[in-house]
Amino acid sequence: MCEKSSRTSLIKSFKNVPGIKLSFFKGKKILVTGGAGFLGEPVIRKLVGWGADPGNIFVPQFPEYDLRRPEACSKVAAGQDIVIHLAANAGGIGWNRAHPGSLFFDNAAMGIHLMEEARKAGAQKFVQIGTVCAYPFLPPRIPFKEDDLWEGYPEPTNAPYGIAKKMLMVMGQAYRAEYGFSVIYLLPVNLYGPRDHFFEPEKSHVIPALIQKFVEARESGAAQVEVWGSGFYQGVPVSREFLYVEDAAEGIVLATERYDKPEPVNIGAGREIAINDLIELIRRLTGFTGKIVRDLTRPDGQPRRFLDTTRAREEFGFVAQTSFEEGLRKTIEWYKQHRK
Repeated sequence: MCEKSSRTSLIKSFKNVPGIKLSFFKGKKILVTGGAGFLGEPVIRKLVGWGADPGNIFVPQFPEYDLRRPEACSKVAAGQDIVIHLAANAGGIGWNRAHPGSLFFDNAAMGIHLMEEARKAGAQKFVQIGTVCAYPFLPPRIPFKEDDLWEGYPEPTNAPYGIAKKMLMVMGQAYRAEYGFSVIYLLPVNLYGPRDHFFEPEKSHVIPALIQKFVEARESGAAQVEVWGSGFYQGVPVSREFLYVEDAAEGIVLATERYDKPEPVNIGAGREIAINDLIELIRRLTGFTGKIVRDLTRPDGQPRRFLDTTRAREEFGFVAQTSFEEGLRKTIEWYKQHRK
């Protein structure tokens, strides 16, 4: 759901963004659900940088607006020209295993009601953010291509979340076909960066969890750090692709302005890293020199995640700009500065 931070203070912080580009955002009213969150804050900053008026950006707050309810969606969608739906109930493997029912209901309900109410309110465009978790557990090819979304069932711990999000792609395509409603569907890969779920351990993904463990272990002088899983699936290294959150925001804003087709589009960095190499890289960047201990009772998740980003590049010119090590350094530094 949407965060509780003040919409007024959030929007004020973007009033003097340099390098404004005049675009179709100028003069339009824009609804950004989840706009106070990890991804939402940089999306709003990008929107303002591309010509959106901060006063025309509306960020609904939970619990004032519970987007699982149609009446709340009707209120927030009224009068909006563009809807960017970022709000989600999401987390890492542990969160997914503990809350499969609420993950499915919350994400499906928010998307279904908001898209319907935006259509009825006459919005010009609806941007639905999907998830890499919608892809099959064992896709037919690596990197994942958008046309392979229906080639198998998602990884079981991610399936309720991934399928709920994938149903919204179907809904958007159906609404485009029947009502002529402009809905686009974007599939970001795993995101990381400042303001991630560092302070909500139950929702934490692998990068913030590792950063937190290694930084605290180094400063406390701990002899070892425990990490989940073996890092292998049937003898093959488990790997992931990670996209810096600022790059993800750039891709979303580019697509909002330039893309208007029913086909889904991957938003990724175009590179992958083995989980064991990721652990060693974060260990080095945080300065931890102790022992790494494996909890083999914990799952490794999907064997590989790596997106084909050709469509995003060709359709609206998106190419990730932040190197992985640079993004990790920025993320680690942010955590060190804000953890207390």
